[in-house]
Amino acid sequence: MNVRPKVEKSYFFNKMKAVVYHKYGPPEVLQRVEIEKPVPKDNEILVKVHATSVTSGDVRLRSSDFPPLFWLPARLIFGLFKPKRKILGHEFAGVVETKGNKVTQFQIGDAVFGTTTLLREGAYSEYVCIPETWKNGVVARKPTNLNFNTAAVLPIGAMTALFLLEKSDVQSGQNILVYGASGSVGSYTVQIAKSMGLEVTAVCSGGNIEMVKSLGADDTVDYSQQDYSALDQKYDVVFDAVGKTTKQKAKKVLQPKGAFVSVKMLTKEKTTHLKHIKTLAEDQKIIPFIDRSFPLEDLVEAHRYVDSGRKKGNVVITVV
Repeated sequence: MNVRPKVEKSYFFNKMKAVVYHKYGPPEVLQRVEIEKPVPKDNEILVKVHATSVTSGDVRLRSSDFPPLFWLPARLIFGLFKPKRKILGHEFAGVVETKGNKVTQFQIGDAVFGTTTLLREGAYSEYVCIPETWKNGVVARKPTNLNFNTAAVLPIGAMTALFLLEKSDVQSGQNILVYGASGSVGSYTVQIAKSMGLEVTAVCSGGNIEMVKSLGADDTVDYSQQDYSALDQKYDVVFDAVGKTTKQKAKKVLQPKGAFVSVKMLTKEKTTHLKHIKTLAEDQKIIPFIDRSFPLEDLVEAHRYVDSGRKKGNVVITVV
């Protein structure tokens, strides 16, 4: 008589799919595995991840591609010889599956979005534990008019844009030049700037001109045909959305009291910013631009695509 082996059902319920990396390097260091499903602490929610993304931060941490000045400090924080944090994925959208007994702001079944900044694990997994509040990152209820894919790509890019726009102290009626306007941060900067009543000049490649116009740019510059620093126009703000220009160069087109801000500057995530982004999205003043979508199983290919430098707006990773 054949006897079927006994299967522990709890094994299947306590496992989840995730993508991990154990060393720095090219996209191929990312590996699909099955690991233990996390259990939330008293102050945490367990989020069933529906979607995440490939941000510049994910690519930088995977490859350890830090500027020379920050290379050693970054390695000391994130892992000197190998990564301390095995699961990347800086932003997410999903549903609260369960919660710790001290959580008061969220209920089981809530649709949420946010970041995993400096948490022990990221969102390249089926589940992730997120504190109700912590000093480095943020979580809030998802915009009601967005699906999980579009909500997942909002937090990092849009909050970076909002933080730096506020830092520039720009005012309604002024003008701004956005360098790298077709990327994630740049695409949000164009839209948020327009919502603030600014006149926007977008600098990008010729192939992305129509894209940035669709986001609301008043004027455009094809950087392959014209150097923005040689423009006759003077601007109240030059916003470097890709970290590839300098303050010295920007000064050539800045007003005497104009401001230069760059994604190279330190930024801080704030719950008030995430909630403001949520309101802007619900008012349809910002619409996430999604270039491509990949399933979690194709995360290596997604990272290859972002590494290619051809990305426009955002790249979504679908988990559910």
